[in-house]
Amino acid sequence: MFIQTEETPNPATLKFIPDGQIVLEKDTAEFKNQKQAVTKSPLALQLFEIAGVQAIFFGRDFITVTKSEGSDWSKMKAEILATIMDFFVTGKPVMFEEKASEVSDVEDSEIVKQIKELIEIKVRPAVAMDGGDIIFHSFTDGIVRLILKGSCSGCPSSTITLKNGIENMLKHYIPEVESVEQVEDD
Repeated sequence: MFIQTEETPNPATLKFIPDGQIVLEKDTAEFKNQKQAVTKSPLALQLFEIAGVQAIFFGRDFITVTKSEGSDWSKMKAEILATIMDFFVTGKPVMFEEKASEVSDVEDSEIVKQIKELIEIKVRPAVAMDGGDIIFHSFTDGIVRLILKGSCSGCPSSTITLKNGIENMLKHYIPEVESVEQVEDD
């Protein structure tokens, strides 16, 4: 198995792309510490065993790893690559099985549907290329609140992306949108 690595706009995060391997079939998963991974992902647990690993994000066909301040990629990268390769060779699932969650009965307004559709079609693919994800949180009083995950979380250029890119695009298509803000994941 070949695993390609790419830099992301966030210098503390590297993107690992296992060639021909689906990491997560649907959705994404983010782990900001080992405790969050304990009941959810055996791969994330193994990656957190590597000194300097601060956060992990799984996309459809990639994994991003964020290092702690003061850690050195040259000392971590080979161990991360070996851990990912060894894990996929076992054939184990990346995530532990979860019970189905209840779906909310609240139907989105037309504006929220439009916002979600624009984010899904125009924003998420571009953000995934940089090793991250962006999730709709809420829309109230003209303010769109979004959750940034993976390499986007804590990225120095994320504020510029939110304000100059996403906010301008949403305002262009949806006049009711006044601004865009980042919120922390619950």
